[in-house]
Amino acid sequence: MKKILVFLFFCTILFGEDATISVINKGMQLPKIYIKDQSSLTDLDLKKSFYNMLVNDIKVSANFEVVEEEAKGDYVFSYILNKNGKLLDIDVEVLAGKESKARFYEQILSIEEYPFLAHKSIAQMNKKLGFSPVDWMDHKILIARTQGSKQSDILLADYTLTYQKVLISKGLNLFPKWANKEQDAFYFTAYDDEIPTLYKYNMKNKSTTKIIASKGMIVASDVSDDGKKILLTMAPKDQPDVYLYDTNTKNYHQLTNYSGIDVNGNFVDGDQKIVFISDRLGYPNIFMQDLGTNITEQVVFHGKNNSSVSTYKNYIVYSSREANQSGVFNLYLMSTQSDYIRQLTANGKNLFPRFSSDGESIVFIKYLGSQSALGVIRIKANKAFYYGLKVGKIQSIDW
Repeated sequence: MKKILVFLFFCTILFGEDATISVINKGMQLPKIYIKDQSSLTDLDLKKSFYNMLVNDIKVSANFEVVEEEAKGDYVFSYILNKNGKLLDIDVEVLAGKESKARFYEQILSIEEYPFLAHKSIAQMNKKLGFSPVDWMDHKILIARTQGSKQSDILLADYTLTYQKVLISKGLNLFPKWANKEQDAFYFTAYDDEIPTLYKYNMKNKSTTKIIASKGMIVASDVSDDGKKILLTMAPKDQPDVYLYDTNTKNYHQLTNYSGIDVNGNFVDGDQKIVFISDRLGYPNIFMQDLGTNITEQVVFHGKNNSSVSTYKNYIVYSSREANQSGVFNLYLMSTQSDYIRQLTANGKNLFPRFSSDGESIVFIKYLGSQSALGVIRIKANKAFYYGLKVGKIQSIDW
């Protein structure tokens, strides 16, 4: 339990309930789109909420400018939303002038999941019109939410946090990590007779399977692209190190070997290398290790507290405490193939970055004064959006 608390020291954040949405760094002129609701729903609250979600999704896609008059639109997103018991479906036609450019149909089996129906619709429209894909919108977020002493739930949410569903409750359930790209299973840490244990939760049949236990601590920090290998943080020898676990053979071996703290391993460069957080310089910083040669090198050369990291292919996003700015942690994007470094945020405390499935967006947690929010950065569009956190005290997230 002590080792888990040490790991949490780097990670735990308290979230408020302030709802905010903002866009920064407006770019070039975008095609205009008008959203035309032709539904005859009697549920006016659902009708309004769904329309607002479509507006939000189109803005976040960063491919269009939403207008309030049909005559001003280069495109018209015309839709009919239908409610039949618990089933919710949508018929969509996208027009340019009077010419039909795309038609499609989507449905979900639960009305409570209406945000995902909106996300699917906007992703489908962008795909059919040939704009930059936003399939990541339909991907789900896992949240570990603490509920008090030795109590933590794992929730499923959409990227706006409008939809939230508790998947696992009772006891201390921590560090959820998606097990595959299909998002039909995830790993998480819980306790079995006071011993930290890694479990796998199957979303389809809601079953839980024990994977491995380790005294001190155990956390699944990343999964290989093919889902066959897991990077674990374990401390069987008192100090935490990064281990590689094979899901087929059930065997594992130690990757890092340092007398201090090595945690939070992430695959990079086609799963040929890993990056991880270590205090071997006397403060948390990011290092990279080649899995073939075991050669380890320092990756980040600024900041004295670089304690959270995520990867996508050969890109790394990390949080770094700014010198001479009390409590300010900014996000930076870098490549392992060049000297490229780009600052993504400018103020507040920005932690827990996670790449989207296509690497073009980053979700993270932001503190700014007394407010806190889930942020979404659209990297190429150079825009950021924020959603007020109303889910309590967050321990960790995965996207």
